Amino acid sequence: MTRGDLVDTLARKHKIQRAVAECVVDAFFDGVSKALAQGARVEVRGFGTFTARRYRGYEGRNPKTGALITVRPKVLPFFKVGKELRERVEEGGR
Repeated sequence: MTRGDLVDTLARKHKIQRAVAECVVDAFFDGVSKALAQGARVEVRGFGTFTARRYRGYEGRNPKTGALITVRPKVLPFFKVGKELRERVEEGGR
């Protein structure tokens, strides 16, 4: 499902204009992004938890040349699936 599909589904399901649904989806993603940038944890009950994980820098190798490179420390978003979502997905796959 793409972002556009999500907007269309929200608009259809709740009988709202597509522009309004797009604002809702944008607001959700903006809120999650801003919270993660500030180091906060975002929990959507029944769906999952978003956190920002810090990774230390390390020495790596360029796979093409084999040369040593330094990989800088970074902060990346991480998603942990919630129990309800995991169970729904498992049931759907049977």
